[in-house]
Amino acid sequence: MKVIYIWLVRLISALNFFRRSKVHSVIYLMSFGNNLKFILALADKLPDNQQLVVFYRPDVEVEATQLAAYGIKVVPFRDNLHFVFTGIPVIMTSQLIFCDNYYAFLGGLLHPRHAKIVQLWHANGAIKRFGWGDPTTSQRSKEDQRRFQRVYDQFDDYVVASDAMGNVFQDSYRVPRSRMQLMGYPRSDRFFSAKWQAGARDRIDRLAPGLAKHRVILYAPTYRDSMTFELTPELKEALVADPNAVVVVKLHPLLQKYEQRLSQSTTHQVRFYPQLSTTDLLMVTETLITDYSSIAFDYSLLPHAHSLLFYMSDLEEYQQNPGIQPHFLKWLPSAPLKTPAELRTAIVTDRQTDFTKFNHHWNTYNDGHATQRVVEYYCRYLKK
Repeated sequence: MKVIYIWLVRLISALNFFRRSKVHSVIYLMSFGNNLKFILALADKLPDNQQLVVFYRPDVEVEATQLAAYGIKVVPFRDNLHFVFTGIPVIMTSQLIFCDNYYAFLGGLLHPRHAKIVQLWHANGAIKRFGWGDPTTSQRSKEDQRRFQRVYDQFDDYVVASDAMGNVFQDSYRVPRSRMQLMGYPRSDRFFSAKWQAGARDRIDRLAPGLAKHRVILYAPTYRDSMTFELTPELKEALVADPNAVVVVKLHPLLQKYEQRLSQSTTHQVRFYPQLSTTDLLMVTETLITDYSSIAFDYSLLPHAHSLLFYMSDLEEYQQNPGIQPHFLKWLPSAPLKTPAELRTAIVTDRQTDFTKFNHHWNTYNDGHATQRVVEYYCRYLKK
């Protein structure tokens, strides 16, 4: 079915290759709802002959509805025949296409004439490996590998916030270094904004009254392919080692069913706030505990960030599948913790983390003005 789908994408894109349109479209392919400010800024700066169209995955319907309220055209899409026959013709008339993820249909798309396809990744940095760095990729069929590479090769630009992330894309996608655009990560701008910070605190005060009065320990493990999560008695005991702290558990959206089940056993110390985003919760977090999640790169930018702990109980296994970026121990701001006992000690000790080298490595060009730089750069491209 994948082969047929990709073939149909190629056919329809070929049939529309020379299609003309009075109003050209700027496309944003959205599967993560964490970059709305950039989308709004882009829509505001587009030339008169350009229309922004956001094709969104069903999982981000709420965010798409917010964009629609501002007058932005939003279109739901799945990888199906409807998208092939209605979405591909629109994409083929575009001059600029932003992608926040890997989109398989790009492997069959004929690159639109005079268009630039830009990867605006959904995370600021990477601990776990992906693309060719994922050990399972080498185990896929040769046809699958060629299909993956056709997607990687479609991107003319990769917007990144550091040389480190540029290296990750260069190695993971086997693309030239010249495609890396060192302009910063637009989504990171919020962490420098006093207005956004105040808004996040207001939301927390409204939806989680009194939370900010405690030492907040946020436990946010990353997604696992096993699609399971267990808060073992040993781990729970370690998390609540500080009797004066409140532990907020925030799971990956794909694991929400576990969060809902665990929330039924909420205690004074262990709490769940499904109505609050992970990003909002960072505003009151004194200690962030994660493992391989990109949330670490966000937290380190906040002025009140105190301590960042990496609880990697399955480190050896994870290094094999899906793999971890080379030399990660050299830039990790604190040593991995492998047992509940080590985690307990770190929580009680509460040593402040020095983020200087970590941010220099991963957040080099994140200064609160990335959105402005990226929007201005690509709007100039449209006017050429």
